[in-house]
Amino acid sequence: MKRDFHAPGRSAVLAGGGMAATSMPIATLTALDVLRAGGNALDAAIAAVAVLCVVEPQSTGIGGDCFCLYAPKGASRPIALNGSGRAPAAATPAALRAKGVDRLHNTAPHAVTVPGAISAWETLNRAHGRKPLGELLQPAIRCAEEGWPVHPRVAADWASSAGKLRGHDAARRRFLIDGEAPGIGHRFVLPELGRTLRAIAAKGAKAFYEGEIAADMVATLRALGGLHTEDDFARGATVAEFVEPISIGWRGLEVFQCPPNGSGLHVLQLLGILGGFETPEAGPVSAERYHRHIEAARLVYRDRDAFLADPSQVDVPVERLTDPAYLAGLRGLIRDDRAMKEIPPAGQSDWARHRDTVYLCVVDADGNACSFINSLFESFGSGILAERAGVMLQNRGFGFRLQEGHPNCIAPDKRPLHTIIPGMVMRDGECIMPYGVMGGHFQPMGQTLFLANHFEFGLDVQEALDCPRLFPSPATGAVQVERGISNPVLDRLARLGHEVAAVEKPHGGGQAILIDRGRGVLIGGSDPRKDGCALGY
Repeated sequence: MKRDFHAPGRSAVLAGGGMAATSMPIATLTALDVLRAGGNALDAAIAAVAVLCVVEPQSTGIGGDCFCLYAPKGASRPIALNGSGRAPAAATPAALRAKGVDRLHNTAPHAVTVPGAISAWETLNRAHGRKPLGELLQPAIRCAEEGWPVHPRVAADWASSAGKLRGHDAARRRFLIDGEAPGIGHRFVLPELGRTLRAIAAKGAKAFYEGEIAADMVATLRALGGLHTEDDFARGATVAEFVEPISIGWRGLEVFQCPPNGSGLHVLQLLGILGGFETPEAGPVSAERYHRHIEAARLVYRDRDAFLADPSQVDVPVERLTDPAYLAGLRGLIRDDRAMKEIPPAGQSDWARHRDTVYLCVVDADGNACSFINSLFESFGSGILAERAGVMLQNRGFGFRLQEGHPNCIAPDKRPLHTIIPGMVMRDGECIMPYGVMGGHFQPMGQTLFLANHFEFGLDVQEALDCPRLFPSPATGAVQVERGISNPVLDRLARLGHEVAAVEKPHGGGQAILIDRGRGVLIGGSDPRKDGCALGY
């Protein structure tokens, strides 16, 4: 499709050498600087995400987790890394109940798992990087120590999180100004984080997981009643591990994801369900297209809440949930003339028996491709700041349950259900697109909307990211719609039986780089819902 130059928006970015797409311009520029200085795509991704941990502090940080898919030139499948952290060794439902905890809270120390990001960066860098980690962290150190202007989307997210930050003394002191979030253009300085990054640059991940930095994080959590110990953090230094990616064939392509405990499994389920339908003639913003996607998501998120957990501690039936026959059964439940009033229990598709996160991507001039995501989970994570270390701690443990017997029940050294998922598309054994869509629980929905927009409906990479989004909230059941969806489409969805509700903030934010190997061209896009951009050379 040709772009309408009368309409608001921007063109996709094209280049013939290397390219990066991130959610902040300075991070994109950092990635290109690394590429032009001889680093590979993975080096550039690490340098860029470290910068994002400083300049987009509500979305990500070194106190968070990381997942990565990396496709070296010539590889027939990507390398996958799980850099998600684990619960403390003392974390059990009984131990929490003894402390008077009857449910997990997103701002409590019990929602904090040991961060996995720094372990992940070091593991990836040692295995596949060209440049030393200490060199890659220098741009982030400069941003932290010299400060960086707050951008519009960052400012909006910061303001909406001010209440959370006021709930913790250290966070209030360091991340608010006279009790309020900094405004657009304020040059925000994080000297404590800069010192911590300098220590990691000099001594590696061990400096983060042992010694005074780890001691500060543990003391901060223990003072709030947390169960964490310095031994928990010391074990976290090696938590990152290479894992076998999972994939599904879809429209002549192979789409890859990291395996559970991440929710990439559910991208594959959605593609498997929707891939069996004919493409709606009315196009990507039609009620028919959205209706099918909503219904498929309702079924898939039902499975997520029942089965997704840490496969090192419980059985996650990946093969069963991605079996073509099972997905065809789910597809058969979807009708174009009405929404499902009820859905079968998780793992079932038989009505007769039952009634019922920042993302970035980089491609270098050699053809290496990196799909990389790093997150604190909710905005500013737990809101708990280890002040001396300058580390804002994630709240990934909020993804656990206290329901004993549930696959995702909290347990010692267990990883929680994870929402952050890098994606990669391959064709005939070659990577053609690293991509991802941020947004917490929205991510499987967001990724599949994007993939269909581009590969099925023919929108270019940038248009496919721009396209209006919606999401059937697992919490409320209402379909949360962006303002860009027309009233006739919303009216039709309502008449099909969907409860539609306007969403305050747009859904997620994504990046993608299409590798056109035939022409030797890279085509990048960056989501307008964020402050970032794609650039190439």
